[in-house]
Amino acid sequence: MASSFPYLRQDFAASLVVFLVALPLCIGVAVASGVPAELGLVTGIVGGLVTGLMRGSSIQVSGPAAGLTVLVLDAVRTLGPAGLGVAVLLAGLLQVAMGLLRWGRWFRAISLSVVEGMLAGIGLVIVAGQLYAAAGLGAPASGPARLLGLPAALGRAVTAEETLLPLAVAAATVLLIAGWRHLPRRVRAVPGALVAVLLAALVTALFDLPVATVRVSGVLDAVRLPGADGLSALTDLALIGTVLAFALIASAESLFSAAAVDRLHDGPPTDYDKELLAQGFGNTLCGLLGALPMTAVIVRSSANVQAGGRTRASRVLHGLWLLLFAALLPGTLEYVPLAVLAGILVHAGWKLIPFRGLVALWRGHRGEALVLMVTALAIVTAGMLEGVLTGLAVSVAKAAWDASHLRVDHTDEGEGPVRVGLSGTVTFLRLPKILDTLESLPRDRPVVLDLSGLHHLDHACRAALDSWADRHRTAGGPASVHLHGPPERRA
Repeated sequence: MASSFPYLRQDFAASLVVFLVALPLCIGVAVASGVPAELGLVTGIVGGLVTGLMRGSSIQVSGPAAGLTVLVLDAVRTLGPAGLGVAVLLAGLLQVAMGLLRWGRWFRAISLSVVEGMLAGIGLVIVAGQLYAAAGLGAPASGPARLLGLPAALGRAVTAEETLLPLAVAAATVLLIAGWRHLPRRVRAVPGALVAVLLAALVTALFDLPVATVRVSGVLDAVRLPGADGLSALTDLALIGTVLAFALIASAESLFSAAAVDRLHDGPPTDYDKELLAQGFGNTLCGLLGALPMTAVIVRSSANVQAGGRTRASRVLHGLWLLLFAALLPGTLEYVPLAVLAGILVHAGWKLIPFRGLVALWRGHRGEALVLMVTALAIVTAGMLEGVLTGLAVSVAKAAWDASHLRVDHTDEGEGPVRVGLSGTVTFLRLPKILDTLESLPRDRPVVLDLSGLHHLDHACRAALDSWADRHRTAGGPASVHLHGPPERRA
């Protein structure tokens, strides 16, 4: 037994830690997504027992993610709970197809600024929406309305007795989780979010606090297999956008999480195509069960690494513990206040916003910082899929601008040849600027055009420069016009 599972002891201990981290998040994400809490547990179970067994990444853990909360909530409103399962099913099949086509590696080509902007936009929407939930108030449907209406809503909440108590519970939850990381390491072995849930449930039960709690109907009752009402969503055009958004965002988040987790351990690196395939099979099963979509989650994955997880056994066991909890102790969820789950998600959403990273990015790479901010703003104002597509478009436009970036240095000492140096990349997009500079040079002076600083010179531009040189000589200029540099492309 020991030879077959050499790290069983470490994986067993790590699985308990990951289970304790995943439990409140599975519940909180489900409630915030507008579906029964049990469906969050179902997705966590599938992420552990099914995706966890498959190859790809041996360390990262999958389950319902806060990053998909906004998209799932919109899907439930648009397609209904039954339609959500169909969307997740189709997204999973699309991920499987992409994995079989070996497209997983291409997700690494997506600009990191787009992904960080996506997470930042999601974080803003989550924080705004869950602040309303913390106060027991209904949140406006659109992102801008949520942000603009937040000050007035919070002002009303702190002056009304029926909303002040849940708001206080949520605030205490955020403070407890934020301060938990400053406690001794042995204390931090128990996740702060779980402690917040246990304390809130205990106080609510002992003092019979007038706060809303989680409603429980049982795992089997919550599971919704595809039926006629779900299949009717196939005729809804909104389904296409939802499926594409699920597949694109869940895949990108999973594979970027894999890249981050690979830097945290010295085990085998992730096979991106196999990981995409594993995520696709997991989401296909989640769709068949009518559960939430899954993605690899960096919080649970890093907890797995820090707790000593070494093989797939740790994440599989964490799914087993979730299954046992869902089967044996589902009634305990009825004591969990909704406000404490809102507080957990406010903290999770806040952590998605890279404040320090944005400042550093602005100082060193302002173009990337703009891509991040545009993506986040588009998600808040227009929606998830629209925001991601906007970010990708801006990123491509920036890449095209960088690819055609050109510097022209003009030196004229009054005597001798006029020197013009080109550096960067020359394509037809920059040709007018170059020719304007060259045409403005005195025609009775020798000209040295130095191309040694170029990274690329396409054929059309080289021909245009040769033509200018010929015209310069024909117009009476000296024959000492020199083109120094690569004939067309310089490595």
